[in-house]
Amino acid sequence: MQDVVLSPTTAHLLGLAFASVYVGSIYVSKEARLVFSAPPTVANPTEQPRERLKGENERWRDDPDVIKARLAAVSIATVLCVAVVCWITRSVPAAMPLLGLRPSFPTSLSSLQRIVAPHLVTPLLFLGPLYAELLSFSPRNRWRGTFSMRTKLLFSNVTGLRNYVVAPITEEIVFRACVLSVYLLSPVLAPNQVGLVLTTPLNFGLAHLHHAWDTYNRLGRTAAALKRAILVSLFQMMYTTLFGALCTYLFLQTHYSIYVPITAHIFCNIMGFPDFHGDLRLGEGEGKRSVVIAAYLCGVIGFAYSVMPMGRWWWAFGEI
Repeated sequence: MQDVVLSPTTAHLLGLAFASVYVGSIYVSKEARLVFSAPPTVANPTEQPRERLKGENERWRDDPDVIKARLAAVSIATVLCVAVVCWITRSVPAAMPLLGLRPSFPTSLSSLQRIVAPHLVTPLLFLGPLYAELLSFSPRNRWRGTFSMRTKLLFSNVTGLRNYVVAPITEEIVFRACVLSVYLLSPVLAPNQVGLVLTTPLNFGLAHLHHAWDTYNRLGRTAAALKRAILVSLFQMMYTTLFGALCTYLFLQTHYSIYVPITAHIFCNIMGFPDFHGDLRLGEGEGKRSVVIAAYLCGVIGFAYSVMPMGRWWWAFGEI
């Protein structure tokens, strides 16, 4: 692997190719494509858009058959991207460490700490939402369901399989492991790890823009629906780009372990975007509003400290 050298242009093109293969794979199969019929005429096309009823012959993103076809497509695309990296590096053993797919097993307490600690960085940021989630299991909130009921609701269907298993794993392998591996093979780009953190996640953010078409159609194809679709997609692109930067940072700081970004991705998909006001109301109902605020502050401060050079001592072992 030492004699494999890629130019910056080649690395950029391969990164874009990996992203294109992943997103494009869901449009290759007819079963994976979305189908929308003309929505009914809206009396006032400028009114607040609302999701319309699904037509009989339509295929939407959350239809089980569509999800299954897309899961198969992205799985094949992921294997293909990994195979390309193996071909570039000329051997599977050389590619595995670069992709971060080589597992490490603890042989002592210190090695166990080095393996486990990086997985706690992202949950630290969510300390406030995690505490609010704990409050939601109080006796007065039993209507929300027990832990086992909520867990079953999340994971016991094909949507959960997509959101919390296949999508996080395949996306991180392609957009983090495969994309970063070709950048790391470029002597010009590899030394600038800050640049890698800031630029490579753009592939991940842009890959989510295709959801705008789905949103636009589900909301009725009106001017207001178009505006909402654009705003939602831009926000999603910004959020996923920032999240991609975090996962890239974790990947580099752990000497190329893809397992840390994968667990961070699964965790964030389960938690969703933090609902600060909702958590405050929940805390107020339990008489612990100030504790919720303190948990949010501690989480943000602890996370900020942990990603700074002075605070990386407890989880990181890379250089950036």
